Amino acid sequence: MEEEEDYMSDLFIKQDVRPGLPMVRRVKEAIQKEEKQKEANEKNRQKSIKEEEKERRDLVLKSALGNENKGFALLQKMGYKSGQALGKSGEGIVEPIPLNIKTGRSGLGHEELKKRKAEEKLESYRQKLHMKKQANEQAADQFRIRFKTKQEERKMEGDLRKSQRACQQLDMQKDIDVPKETWFWIEPEEEDKKDEEDKEDECTSSDLSVSEKLHILTAYLREEHFYCIWCGTTYEDSEDLSSNCPGDSAADHD
Repeated sequence: MEEEEDYMSDLFIKQDVRPGLPMVRRVKEAIQKEEKQKEANEKNRQKSIKEEEKERRDLVLKSALGNENKGFALLQKMGYKSGQALGKSGEGIVEPIPLNIKTGRSGLGHEELKKRKAEEKLESYRQKLHMKKQANEQAADQFRIRFKTKQEERKMEGDLRKSQRACQQLDMQKDIDVPKETWFWIEPEEEDKKDEEDKEDECTSSDLSVSEKLHILTAYLREEHFYCIWCGTTYEDSEDLSSNCPGDSAADHD
């Protein structure tokens, strides 16, 4: 018969009697038991056929060829020694060509096809980038051309207005009350709507561009008044104009 513990002894007093502690211990023991069981199952687990084949294959490939290999035995009979390079002068390979084991289920040539498609996709991407770059460069060139054209148009419009003011002033000095062409003079800023519509009809009916109007008006100023808008000078006569004026266009004066 077991002797009952003395409730006044040190062993009884040192026992941990906190509530819930036995439950925590049981949970820890269960977890430890489960981990031990997993380790035992992992050790006892039988390897699959593929794993065993791979291990055997790796072991064979890692081991050097022996005399039992017929090919190696023939090489030895011809004077070959282990570790020696092949070839008459010893310039060949030392180790056998490694085996390329195919483990996947894809057909032959699948990897090459996959690689070729990846290269084609990369090449297509590069071509798209090149075409995009060319398109951006063309757009930039077109923008520069349009900007330059607009600048030239604004300059010609300014030269035309300058020529119209000069023509109006010089014609009036010669007591010419009506311009040779309606657009030879600067149009008044304030007019009746009817007059504006009439003049718009006249401008559209003339079908002349700004450059054409500028060329006609500057020629009139040179012939009628011996005046060059780019020189800003009125010459004495046609001979004086042709001798001292560089030309009849802005390009000739640049």
